[in-house]
Amino acid sequence: MKAKNCLIFGGSGQIGRNLIRKLTKNNYRVTVVTRNLHQKSYIIKTQANVGYIDIVEANIFDEKKIISLFKKTDICINLIGILFENKKGNSFRNIHSVLPSLLAKLCKEYSIEHFIHLSALGINEAIDSDYAKSKLEGENNVLKNFPLATILRPSVVYSVDDNFTTNLMTLLNRLPAFPIYYKGETKFAPIHCSDLTDIIYHIISKKIYSKIIECTGPEIISFKELLQKLLSLIGKKRLLIPLPLPIAELTARFFEILPNPLLTRDQLRLLKYNNIPTGKYKTNSDIGVPSKRLFDQEVKRYCYMWKVGGQFSTEKYLSEKSIKNNLND
Repeated sequence: MKAKNCLIFGGSGQIGRNLIRKLTKNNYRVTVVTRNLHQKSYIIKTQANVGYIDIVEANIFDEKKIISLFKKTDICINLIGILFENKKGNSFRNIHSVLPSLLAKLCKEYSIEHFIHLSALGINEAIDSDYAKSKLEGENNVLKNFPLATILRPSVVYSVDDNFTTNLMTLLNRLPAFPIYYKGETKFAPIHCSDLTDIIYHIISKKIYSKIIECTGPEIISFKELLQKLLSLIGKKRLLIPLPLPIAELTARFFEILPNPLLTRDQLRLLKYNNIPTGKYKTNSDIGVPSKRLFDQEVKRYCYMWKVGGQFSTEKYLSEKSIKNNLND
């Protein structure tokens, strides 16, 4: 059987790298578009065997350059997204609305079999967030220009390569106290990156065309509970201090000055809204791919990096020794 060609935008991130490995192991050829070949290619090219992956350097808005890629592809996957805006043209509107619209139009023009677009969960309710509004606008543009597209709305995606659990554990490791917003009551359904890539592969291989699918993990966890789980996993005790909203907005305004802000005012507004299934759309369980990986068990695999002693921590050594003893019995 002839290998299908997949064109991936955003292939150097945690989801993209996992997806490349999943697809190429199952006889799909992958072309990855990156803005900086020298900076990203050394990561991307190690994700697949020679002959199964091509890396193309292009500005994602350079329509003339990327048109040639659509002429020889079967499936297009857009994983590009940003959490905050900067002054280099990476605005929410450009990345979350204009780009998906462009890709959807090209998919229609070149009769692409399938277009999979990664959006976000909880954006319908977050009407005061620029991030959420741009994501919704992007979804509408995609479905208007390519009705057969499948839009995935994942909750928080985590793994050893994420910027979520790893940043939180770094902060919890260094700070004597940690602020929580909205009393830490915001609910999440965190999904492991491998579970999400299993969903994407299932949609491609089974040719599932559903307009919107909500992708969630097997557990619903509040933000405060999530922090408590991370503290337990890294063996730390920290004060979790509810921060009044005016002070939270002031600190977010300060953080926005930094090149990579820890928190922005827009992200603070997003935290008001739960990040769990709405019941209005199909979920990954409904299409036959329930998430299996539990938050505690997966984070435990890499949390030792934030413990005293790191990979040589006593607890990790005893755990590995116990496993070996069980295998020998």
